[in-house]
Amino acid sequence: MNGRNSIGVSGIVAGAAAILLASGLARAFDDAKYPDLSGAWERTGGAAPRFDTSKPRGLPQQAPLTPQFQKLYEASLADQAAGGQGDHTVFRCLAWGMPGMMNGYGEIQIVVTPETTYLLIDDGNNETRRIFTDGRRFPDDPELTYTGYSIGHWVDTAGSGHYDLLEVETRAFRGPRVYDNTGLMLHPDNESVIREKIYLDKADKKLLHDEITVEDHALLRPWTVLKTYTRNADPAHVLREDVCAENNPHVQIGADTYMLSADGYLMPVKKGQKPPDLKYFAK
Repeated sequence: MNGRNSIGVSGIVAGAAAILLASGLARAFDDAKYPDLSGAWERTGGAAPRFDTSKPRGLPQQAPLTPQFQKLYEASLADQAAGGQGDHTVFRCLAWGMPGMMNGYGEIQIVVTPETTYLLIDDGNNETRRIFTDGRRFPDDPELTYTGYSIGHWVDTAGSGHYDLLEVETRAFRGPRVYDNTGLMLHPDNESVIREKIYLDKADKKLLHDEITVEDHALLRPWTVLKTYTRNADPAHVLREDVCAENNPHVQIGADTYMLSADGYLMPVKKGQKPPDLKYFAK
């Protein structure tokens, strides 16, 4: 999208700290016990964001889909090849949600507090993940969200007195949700369980790993991928504000998708596509 505004990374972090202080959540804690996750984290693995960065987009992802959802995915790709959107949902500016929001469409900032780890994600919707690390359990009747409800705990795997691993479990989703913009969809029952292991690379602290495992009824088995992000530690770096709805030319009417042309007229996206029903307009 065009027309982006710029917000300084340092300003966002300072603002988040001020909010935490005002709310009484920021208590004195030994931040040296936690890994240094400062900076802006950018995706690696090539220009095209996708769930499994070790494989190309589309069918080469080799998602372990059930036969039913494999057919649905192939139909989605065929529709996109013909000019449609298939099962892709984010073109309408719906939230990515989990796990797609971790693809790194924009940059990710991480703010660690004793009770909660915040992930500030620029993915067209400027989403925020809250990973609760205060020892709580999943609520009996949580509010369902695209992001889900995340509970994590820090682990000192080396026994050094310093945490080096954040283990996370996320549940309580709403949808529709997709893994990426090829329309690779999760099951519409939204009963996914997503587990993560987030940690800095032992040899290179400029690299952050996120091992993501998805359990979902559209899959034959759990699907595990490893994402790696690189740190931009430049204090003068700016985090772009990307508003999906701004200059979005996609128009959905009923079950059909059209485009808004440069001269302001509704236009088809597929060969032979019929115009929408105009029964509420005077002829």
